[in-house]
Amino acid sequence: MEILVTGGGGFLGQAIVQQLLARGDHVRVLNRSHYPELEAKGVRSYVGDIADIDAVMAAADGVDAIIHVAAKAGSGLYKPDFYRANVVGTENVLSACHTHGIGYLVYTSSPSVVHAGGDIEGGDESLPYATHFDAPYPETKAQAEAMILKANSASLKTVALRPHLIWGPGDNQLLPRLVEKNNGRGIRLPAPHKKIDTVYVDNAAHAHLLALDALIKNNSAAGRAFFISNDEPMEIAHIMTGLIEAAGYKPNIRPIPRWLAMGLASVVEGIWRLLRRRSEPPLSRFVVEHLATAHWYDLSQAREVLGYVPQISIDQGLSRLRERQ
Repeated sequence: MEILVTGGGGFLGQAIVQQLLARGDHVRVLNRSHYPELEAKGVRSYVGDIADIDAVMAAADGVDAIIHVAAKAGSGLYKPDFYRANVVGTENVLSACHTHGIGYLVYTSSPSVVHAGGDIEGGDESLPYATHFDAPYPETKAQAEAMILKANSASLKTVALRPHLIWGPGDNQLLPRLVEKNNGRGIRLPAPHKKIDTVYVDNAAHAHLLALDALIKNNSAAGRAFFISNDEPMEIAHIMTGLIEAAGYKPNIRPIPRWLAMGLASVVEGIWRLLRRRSEPPLSRFVVEHLATAHWYDLSQAREVLGYVPQISIDQGLSRLRERQ
């Protein structure tokens, strides 16, 4: 098949591209810059912004399927940036599918679309979208996911995956931020004992290939969303300790009262909004909320419908991470 991976040069995107190439698919990517290492492997590269309809149309012309990974993530507060990348970008991908007659679309969503502020312990896909969001990222991802699922039809089969806290060698998001905070003033956790899900990057990539195959083989996955994780819920402090140690550093993790963390986050957000800063604040209510609550999920639907089983355990992933440092 000829497959376009938007954001194929990113952390998850590259893992998906590698697995597609390994099984013999023809791959092209759309990114904001060139990735010579992918081009050297025969990947056809298109340079452009996901919010640029002409760039998306050009990259999608002639493909059989799209895996839409490109997005703006983070805890920033300037909504237009997130809306442009996550909502407008997704509208462009859908338009390209309809214009070029592309039959299959796999979308990378986020579990944060259903996080309403309380604990989620063993939650499944019956959870509704949150009605209030503390940050533009989950709000715009929820809008985009709803658009993707609504677009499912006989001519365009769609599916959304919700991988939770992706990590592994080459991570340029989660791990660098953990290390920076750890080696600075340290990490303060309002609920270190709460359990959360994470997912090793190769497992997340594998789930995308399974989702694409499920769309092609039958209709059971079409129009649906699926949680994806390593299916190994761990206490927040425990998994953070493992990641920091695997990166070669001594963990500096201490507790902080939730009320204090949320109060500080509110003050920082107020300053950021007053100054109209587009950068990420050093602390936000969105981050505190996720550090103060349990969020792990029942993967029954992903197992039954997609055939998803994590290939790499957390211990194996941490070992690989240590080897790459």
